[in-house]
Amino acid sequence: MSNKNSSLSLRLTLGAALVALLGACAHQPTAQLPTQTAATQAVAAAYDHTLSVFHPVVAKNGMVSSEHHLASEIGLSILQQGGNAVDAAVAVGFALAVVLPNAGNIGGGGFMMYHDAASSQSVALDFRESAPAGAHRDLYLDAEGNVIDGKSLFTHYAVGVPGTVSGLEHALKKWGSMPLHRVMQPAIKLAENGFTVSETLAKVLAASADNMGQWPTTTAIFWRNGAPLKAGDTLVQKDLARSLRQIAKQGSYAFYKGDIARRIAQEMQPYPGAITLNDLASYQSIERQPVRGTYRGYEIVTMPPPSSGGAHLIQILNILERWPLKEWGHNSAQSIHHMAESMKLAYADRAEYLGDPDFVEVPLAGLVSKRYAEELAQRITHTATPAQAIKPGKPHPYESDQTTHYSIMDKQGNAVAVTYTLNTNFGTGIVAAGTGILLNNEMDDFSAKPGVANAYGLVGGEANAVAAGKRPLSSMTPTLLLKDGQPVLVTGSPGGARIITTVLQTVMNLVDYDMNPAESAAALRVHHQWTPDELRVEQGLNLDTTRLLEERGHKVSVKASMGRTQTVQREGDKLWGYSDPRNPDGSTLGY
Repeated sequence: MSNKNSSLSLRLTLGAALVALLGACAHQPTAQLPTQTAATQAVAAAYDHTLSVFHPVVAKNGMVSSEHHLASEIGLSILQQGGNAVDAAVAVGFALAVVLPNAGNIGGGGFMMYHDAASSQSVALDFRESAPAGAHRDLYLDAEGNVIDGKSLFTHYAVGVPGTVSGLEHALKKWGSMPLHRVMQPAIKLAENGFTVSETLAKVLAASADNMGQWPTTTAIFWRNGAPLKAGDTLVQKDLARSLRQIAKQGSYAFYKGDIARRIAQEMQPYPGAITLNDLASYQSIERQPVRGTYRGYEIVTMPPPSSGGAHLIQILNILERWPLKEWGHNSAQSIHHMAESMKLAYADRAEYLGDPDFVEVPLAGLVSKRYAEELAQRITHTATPAQAIKPGKPHPYESDQTTHYSIMDKQGNAVAVTYTLNTNFGTGIVAAGTGILLNNEMDDFSAKPGVANAYGLVGGEANAVAAGKRPLSSMTPTLLLKDGQPVLVTGSPGGARIITTVLQTVMNLVDYDMNPAESAAALRVHHQWTPDELRVEQGLNLDTTRLLEERGHKVSVKASMGRTQTVQREGDKLWGYSDPRNPDGSTLGY
């Protein structure tokens, strides 16, 4: 079975139809339903769970959930051809570099969580960008020690050494079953022949016009008649197609040592201290041990540093585990208050302790320990604690928005969660001449100056200071949820600073509130990151709930939507999945 959940209205229509069909029996198990029509029986058999307005995509053999229907179609095709979850993940990764140019990439980097069904082992693959050899602690400061506005975002000095090509090739060689040229062919075809620009992509292009319009190599691809492409236009990327063909033939050699590497180095050559040919040739992706925790009988397997996401996801869940959230109710004032206070404590620790573990000592074991969570929980009272009153804790002992995510499960039980990024929309906006490759602005994820916020309002400390060869701290949180050693949830999200709390709420929605992936994706989200001292909520939070939170001392701020989850869940012998309605281009497909 396959489906594309391109709009929330489609789900609402289906939900209304089901309610009309089943009437007063809508909340009864299938076995208890009275006599039904054949159509009603088919619907009930397909979903076989408590009926809801929001219904997931259902399949048995494999499922792909990504932020673009063309990429999901490619991933599904790979699975149907006999490929495994990693084959599909690599195909989707290259396809998103074509059809989701604001976030999908080969000029950026990211993380992969992989669970191997045969061995019951999970591994974290780090293909995060790294700082060039010419980078140094004061790279983004002027002579007076002040941060130079925009230098870490929209200049050649903002570009970290990309890791995506290395990471995808590494995964395919080690865990895949198909050759690189085969899984890349669909992406090459899309780049060569073009695809229709959606309303969503057109809006993002228009919003990024001022920055992207500075670079002739960029406007040559994404502009027409002196303006960004509009919905309905065809985006053709001939240079990118040529780069992809080189990678398909030569592997990562083409990107890091071959023709593409030379072109990127040539683009950077006028900027001393920016990426060099040697920086590219020296890049390596790294396999790391996942960070693990438990929550109400489930095992959390997620990304370790240089992701901050996994550690703080587990840290917050450890704090929340002691309270009866299900009894309090989803998004009740009581639940949100305790979530927000837990989030603040975790984000304060993030600023103090998290960085590249190859450069700084991260107290990971302490941060994710139940004992430390108990100490933190004792600091939470009935009223909100002001941000300025919160200091990082002491987790001992020490151990010796634009991003995209996709989730895949195959019929063998393998699971893959990938989050990768250019950082902000279209990264720097710079296309390396002759490559068609947009370059990231991931260097902004370092602390340009300890105590000064980055583009997402996150404050960092010395642990995340700029250094040559170092990987910047990230909030990306590709996550697996296991039960009895088997993956039951694969999820993740873009969203900058809000990634951690978006994934947190996705896990809570399943475990605490029994939501299916569609219900979870549609649920309103909240977020607090310590500084600025505001409880961010999406539009639609109950006014009485808002009032109760304000009475507790929270500064409630209604802002734009948060996150765009791509989730696959195993339920018995079925797979349920859903693409977040916050991006109408997203698609979940299964068979």
